[in-house]
Amino acid sequence: MADFMTVLDQSEWFQQGRGPRYRQLFQHISGLVAAGILAPDDQLPSERDIAEIAQVSRVTVRKAIAELVLEGLIEQRQGAGSFVRGGGERFEQSLSSLVSFTENLQARGIVSTSEVLLSGVFRPAPNEAVVLGLSSHHQVARVHRLRRGDGVPMALEHSSLPEDILPRPDKLKTSLYDLLRTRGKAPTRAIQRVTAVNAPAPIARHLELAEGAAVLQIERTAYLATGRPIEFTSGFYRSDIYDFVSELRLE
Repeated sequence: MADFMTVLDQSEWFQQGRGPRYRQLFQHISGLVAAGILAPDDQLPSERDIAEIAQVSRVTVRKAIAELVLEGLIEQRQGAGSFVRGGGERFEQSLSSLVSFTENLQARGIVSTSEVLLSGVFRPAPNEAVVLGLSSHHQVARVHRLRRGDGVPMALEHSSLPEDILPRPDKLKTSLYDLLRTRGKAPTRAIQRVTAVNAPAPIARHLELAEGAAVLQIERTAYLATGRPIEFTSGFYRSDIYDFVSELRLE
């Protein structure tokens, strides 16, 4: 464990005219991680303590920590603090193939589990009606799930499907696409949008992150071969664990 009173002292990292303090502090801590002075799972002092040791404002510390989180060097654990991110495996999922969360983890030998937070049939919300092509007299099946890999919370997924596609959402336990295949209703293509967002409190709590931590939001609309939209999913994925990749080809 590093001697933070020494390594974070302003004389160790700040140089007049070399840029904003928060940026110099970010670069200094990045260097400590790269040099192994700060090891995986080392806990950083609180924002208040860093501010006192480094003789800067808490705003400066907060901005430096935010940069470290975005770079994947630091992770913020809800109720625990900021830690140097471990060197564990990051999980990649292709944006160009229609593979479920369960299938992706199974291919890596990882045990996938789902905790159902909400399941039922409801009247469609305006956005569900538009995306799924439903009218006001239709019903929509909703399933909200917390997805884990080897017990680690990795994603929070909110899925909506027309009732005739998923009449019994309570039957969904693991893979949505596996269940749809048994009904001959699995999608053949999908459109996804990936956005970097800051996790609001409810999502951060489920993913065991600090409120405002960076996460990846994916909105997916999946279609049958006929072109009918049959799934709308909004998912939040831990950016410190998950990478989404795509392959580009020259036409």
